Amino acid sequence: MGQHASRRRFCAGACRAALVTGALGPLVGCGGGGGGGSASPSGTPTGQALPRLSGTLSGNTVSLTIDATSPLASVGGAAFVQAGPSQFLIARTGSAAFTVLTAICTHEMCAITGFADTRYVCPCHGSTFDRDGRVLVGPATAALRSFPSTFAGTVLVVAL
Repeated sequence: MGQHASRRRFCAGACRAALVTGALGPLVGCGGGGGGGSASPSGTPTGQALPRLSGTLSGNTVSLTIDATSPLASVGGAAFVQAGPSQFLIARTGSAAFTVLTAICTHEMCAITGFADTRYVCPCHGSTFDRDGRVLVGPATAALRSFPSTFAGTVLVVAL
């Protein structure tokens, strides 16, 4: 009995030490939260959390009103947009130009919520995409799907 108790104590101590030093980090789970300058389980920075906006889904289009207080009001702004069950990454690239991408990572279908240095960052495994949806850093190998959009007045319309 003393030998088994000693072995259990050793194993418990070794596991605690591994957790404290981070050796078991990849085995502990994939937090999945994005932003705040945190790191993904692989140690890749996830960037800052994108501002979240709500769009209106109607048939095969999504509409989004962009007023002066919107994170998309000026060129260079970006946001995570939820419209019904659909999620998008939208960036303003010109006075009336936007890029609209799916917010679902092509690696393991995690929602991309981070943004760092004009790049979108998946919080699950660190895949990084440029504003056009091209993969910059894997493990994702496929680009994000893009959607055409039009902008008139203060309304952005995305065709699905």
